[in-house]
Amino acid sequence: QVQLVESGGGLVQAGGSLRLSCAASGGTFSTYTMGWFRQAPGKEREFVAAIRWSGGSTYYTNSVSGRFTISRDNAKNTVYLQMNSMKPEDTAVYYCAASYVWGQRVTMGRSYDYWGQGTQVTVSS
Repeated sequence: QVQLVESGGGLVQAGGSLRLSCAASGGTFSTYTMGWFRQAPGKEREFVAAIRWSGGSTYYTNSVSGRFTISRDNAKNTVYLQMNSMKPEDTAVYYCAASYVWGQRVTMGRSYDYWGQGTQVTVSS
């Protein structure tokens, strides 16, 4: 059983930056695809970014491409989401998740087997 714990959320002004972290335990972190999802109030959960087990391949949703960067440190069992040039529409609860698959399926929540509890990110205008 894999446990995922997110941290780094908070309040930031539009144009600012935050870095989210997700620490994993209880599994072989270096074998998982890791993803970030978010859910805004009244909206469905949406895919944000994913990174392959090796860190050599990434996916981003169009709305964050060029502003957000996903990375991982397999030695620390941690995945990161660096968020720059943030916008009010980035406000959401952000979740990290672990999956055994790679490819286009990583954009779908049902591809992930383990989820963190989420961390709130609020961007003020």
